[in-house]
Amino acid sequence: MTDGIIFKALSGFYYVQSAGSIIECRARGKFRLENVTPLVGDHVEFKATEQGKGILVSVFPRKNEFVRPPIANIDKMVIIASAAIPITDPYLIDRMTAIAQKNHCESVICINKLDLNPAKRLYEIYSAAGFTTVRTSAETGKGMDKLKAAIAGSVCAFTGNSGVGKSSILNTLEPGLTISVGDVSKKLGRGRHTTRHVELFKISCGAIIADTPGFSAFDTGRLAAKQDLQYLFPDFEPFLGQCRFLDCAHIKEPGCRVIEALHAGDLQKTRWDSYVRLYEQAQGYKEWEHKQS
Repeated sequence: MTDGIIFKALSGFYYVQSAGSIIECRARGKFRLENVTPLVGDHVEFKATEQGKGILVSVFPRKNEFVRPPIANIDKMVIIASAAIPITDPYLIDRMTAIAQKNHCESVICINKLDLNPAKRLYEIYSAAGFTTVRTSAETGKGMDKLKAAIAGSVCAFTGNSGVGKSSILNTLEPGLTISVGDVSKKLGRGRHTTRHVELFKISCGAIIADTPGFSAFDTGRLAAKQDLQYLFPDFEPFLGQCRFLDCAHIKEPGCRVIEALHAGDLQKTRWDSYVRLYEQAQGYKEWEHKQS
């Protein structure tokens, strides 16, 4: 038996990287019986059947897993944003950081298109919130050394709204990848999706990276119960447990330490706005309706 990592999954075939080689594997029937679907990023055990081919025998326990896109064992979520065409809504970033927090991933905020807009405000928001935040230009290469340092040695998922330059950044980080790049529609301010499946790529700085579809693909239904959302905002942590009411929602309650921190400038308003928006969504989420559908 040999172990490796699934780098790509297509049409029932799993491409496992092991000892520098890619082995094309099929899954044993027991996976279907046990309702286990191997995912890109899985650490697996396989048995070689012939040169370059094998059969998956088992999947090791996962650190985390996502349904959309189907991927597992991510260390860092690299969230690509832009203050140029297209302009990224901070809410989209905040929802992704919450998804990452829920799945025990570190968030890295990468603000691209520095050559078009320095994105000073976005940089201030996420630096102040405690996230590793870098500014890059895939066009000029500026900031790429800082991005490499932030992801070195980690398994990372790259995501972001369409057109912000995910594929361009990956190609700049590792020119040999030649990932397809879509044009941005100047009229609509958004780009065409060029990433149609999840695939891992190993790059020279020691990172393993996944190019994934955009924000809408990371759809996990209800993100969290309304009372648990506060724990998905790490910048709220210093103020939790200090409110007047134990069940404080941190929205309009008197004696709320989170709101006091917001008014004092110790919390970024866009972060609190996103929290309120997610809280309201969670409040209106009816589990039984989604089970029926």
